[in-house]
Amino acid sequence: MKLFDSELKVMEVLWEKEPKSAKEIVDVLSERIGWNKNTTYTVIKKCIEKGAIEREEPGFICKTLVSRDEVAQSETERLIDKMFGGSSELFFSSFLKNQGLSDEDAARLAKMIQDSN
Repeated sequence: MKLFDSELKVMEVLWEKEPKSAKEIVDVLSERIGWNKNTTYTVIKKCIEKGAIEREEPGFICKTLVSRDEVAQSETERLIDKMFGGSSELFFSSFLKNQGLSDEDAARLAKMIQDSN
């Protein structure tokens, strides 16, 4: 599932605490980023159409149908496919070259790799 930045903003509000009414989402996004009611409702409807959010009545109550982890995994896979030809090794190599890693982080990463095998 591909979510655009605007859709991720709505999802973030719900992932923080759900369920929320569409009105509550409008209020949060109005305060945070200055969105108006129509913009927020349009983006909520797009999320519903994509199957990311479910709407319940009464009260236009919204709940997520996908987790933050599922979206993050999908976005990461898309990035690795697009920028690194699907190679996780090239992705990590590029990341480490640009970010560096503390000894603590390297040890945690090594343990994660070992545990996943």
